Amino acid sequence: MTHDYVRHGTTSLFAALDIASGSVIAQHYRRHRPQEFLRFLKLIDAAVPAHLDLQLVLDNYATHKTEAVKKWLLRHLRFHLHFTPTSAS
Repeated sequence: MTHDYVRHGTTSLFAALDIASGSVIAQHYRRHRPQEFLRFLKLIDAAVPAHLDLQLVLDNYATHKTEAVKKWLLRHLRFHLHFTPTSAS
């Protein structure tokens, strides 16, 4: 980024797609930090029946790999994270 880069109202969108039904759980946040990602994981956890495992495909953004996120995932074993290759489209 250059020194004069401004986001101009850009938001971070988190979305989860149920491929069987086509339904989407989505939330946008002003920032993309571990706090917002954890809030979204909790939203998914509350919305999806407890007996279902969850497969999440994520990019390699550092927010998804923080200690806070790792600790939360250790307590929620139905979440399985799969990361796209670094620099993948």
